[in-house]
Amino acid sequence: MPSTTKNASLPKPFPVDEVRFKFPALHRSDFVFFDNAAGAQVPQTVLDAVNRHLLECNVQRGGRYPKSMAVDATIAKARVSVATLVNARQPEEIAFGMNATSFIRLVSLAIGQSLRARNEIILTDLDHEANVATWLALENKGARFLWWRMRDDGNLHSEDLKPLLSERTRLVACTVTSNALGSIVDIATAAQLAHAVGAEIFLDCVHFGPHGLMDVRAWDCDYLVCSGYKIFSPHMGFLWGRMDLLQKLPTFREDFIPDEPPGKIEAGTFIYENVAGMDAAVRYLESLGAELHGNGDGATRRRNLAAGMNAIRNYEETLSLYLSRVLRECGAVVYGIQDEQRVRERVPTFLFNLESVSPQRVTEHLSNAAIGVRDGHMYAPRLMKRLGLPFPDGAVRASLVHYNTTKEIDRLAEALHDLARHG
Repeated sequence: MPSTTKNASLPKPFPVDEVRFKFPALHRSDFVFFDNAAGAQVPQTVLDAVNRHLLECNVQRGGRYPKSMAVDATIAKARVSVATLVNARQPEEIAFGMNATSFIRLVSLAIGQSLRARNEIILTDLDHEANVATWLALENKGARFLWWRMRDDGNLHSEDLKPLLSERTRLVACTVTSNALGSIVDIATAAQLAHAVGAEIFLDCVHFGPHGLMDVRAWDCDYLVCSGYKIFSPHMGFLWGRMDLLQKLPTFREDFIPDEPPGKIEAGTFIYENVAGMDAAVRYLESLGAELHGNGDGATRRRNLAAGMNAIRNYEETLSLYLSRVLRECGAVVYGIQDEQRVRERVPTFLFNLESVSPQRVTEHLSNAAIGVRDGHMYAPRLMKRLGLPFPDGAVRASLVHYNTTKEIDRLAEALHDLARHG
């Protein structure tokens, strides 16, 4: 007779149907959301949190009356949640704002004031332009730039970073995951190499956020930016930084604001209801881990997040493998990592083209089939040039998350075959 204890310890299969039920947009029509890299859908609990804020405490923070104090409490609660999400050492290392790009610019402007002898910044041709152009703008401050180049396999390799580093290196700025190719970079090794020469590392984690467990301690990074709208929340952004670095960071602030994080970084008013939604998005991911692995009230929030994100990673591997095979069967040219043995090095974001069919024609045809994908340069013009793709035409991107299914991929395959047959 089999052991019930042993069976109880087995992980549950990923409940994609139950997950989909939690996202209202997914059952309002038969539309297939394969453009998640441009922004994911939100669960009902996030909508509820946003609505509750707007209905109950849509006022400015910092007042002495209950509704204003409720805003302060919402922000504090969300700061704890996002700190847990990235494994920060303290909530005050988290700053909220409009988006990741604005935070990259804030940090780049600050670093530009303190380059001195360490004036070299290492950039990559795999990154979103937001994590490139913001640093290149420091050339008039005396910055020099070196390039960590992507290899033909569609990823960055730490062996190529090492010879670029020296006592002149101020910062390495790189993505955790390519928003165009889905490649996951070995960040921990890059951080180790950067720190060995006294440099810092700045991470764009926007595209990795919905796909895996963020961990600023394990990665040993110095700064990290992310955008909540890809992690199942409304539009907002957040910055994490090491407390000692944030304390030294020169930022714009009114004179009456203390020179301490996070207040010194959060100049002006951000969108409080969206921060409430971000808090709810983190709690959604926690609840997924608790449901799948039976981690109840006795489990730490971080443990439930880890369980949820690990389940997402495992399920999304099946989506990556399935979509990769479908695209090959459709005769698509796929850019980036294609070896199925390396599926752990990517997320289910695929950049591809069909022979003799423009990217724009592909996306229009898929749109007519109620499937949303994106075409163009994906805000990564240097990557397009590296791939030999014309600007701005670029390629087609299908980007999936954990609420997508293999049945939806079958619909994509049917539409692509139809396009190949009829043009």
